[in-house]
Amino acid sequence: MAAHADNVPRWVRIAVGILAVLNIAYGVVGYLNMSVLFHAGTGIDFTNPLIKNANDEFASRNLAIGLALGFVTMIKGAPEALVILTIVRALTEIQTIILAIVQGNINAMLILPVVFLAVEMVMVKTLIGVIKLEEAEG
Repeated sequence: MAAHADNVPRWVRIAVGILAVLNIAYGVVGYLNMSVLFHAGTGIDFTNPLIKNANDEFASRNLAIGLALGFVTMIKGAPEALVILTIVRALTEIQTIILAIVQGNINAMLILPVVFLAVEMVMVKTLIGVIKLEEAEG
């Protein structure tokens, strides 16, 4: 697997690292104070234990994805691992976009997941090219 590290463009590793830090921060903030992520206008009852439990699940998902992305980036893991983890992260962006559209929340806050999804798609395309190159070489 170490041979893979040389072929992954530096910008991809940096972008994955940034996404990892954002996911970790989002997860930690979700655990500490969910009202930071969900403003009062959403009508969510933050005192409800079921809402608290759902929030913890949401935060743990973000934290786990961030830690996995960070770990694979730091150890200069294989492009296949980066592709899989980036696709998992992209699926969460797609979920956010679909839920916003279904709920009629099409506003400026939808721009962020769309931008992240676009970046993730470019990274996956780049990494697939790296994988194909490595297969052709070896």
